Amino acid sequence: MKSQQDLRSTRRAVLKRLGATGVALGALCWGLVVPGGAAAQGGAGMPLPDEKVADTLKRLFGDRPLQSAGERIKFEAPMIAENGAVVPLRIEVELPMTKDDYVKNVYIISDKNRRPMNAQFSFTPDSGKASVGTNIRLGSTTDVRAIAETSKGVIYEARREVKVTVGGCGG
Repeated sequence: MKSQQDLRSTRRAVLKRLGATGVALGALCWGLVVPGGAAAQGGAGMPLPDEKVADTLKRLFGDRPLQSAGERIKFEAPMIAENGAVVPLRIEVELPMTKDDYVKNVYIISDKNRRPMNAQFSFTPDSGKASVGTNIRLGSTTDVRAIAETSKGVIYEARREVKVTVGGCGG
């Protein structure tokens, strides 16, 4: 028969292991840990704290050039956002959505945010149209980029400056 002391130490060891497992699973679910080195296998990976916009673009697109969107991207953003915590955006990409040539991803990137990439939206040819309506947070006045990446690897960029009167990222 085990003593009271033995039972307490066994229980403590089990609780420590369960706690460590919970922390590891939480980190995995929040994307703080990448299993099996997925970032090293050529994925976009997680941004680093205080990542610069140039580093974000390099991480996402490598050395592929960003082309001016011209009329290909309709990008609606307010000129002045009275509250940086809620900045509405609307993006419509006017490019083919065929099986062989379609908009694969739309990214929203804010140049002066602590982590520039606000969002990524993925599409398939079955989506019919690459269209996004969302709200983002901005910490200060900044350029906001709508970037469309096609299945053929071509990248189009549209930019708008949004002036923020009250910061939304702790400002």
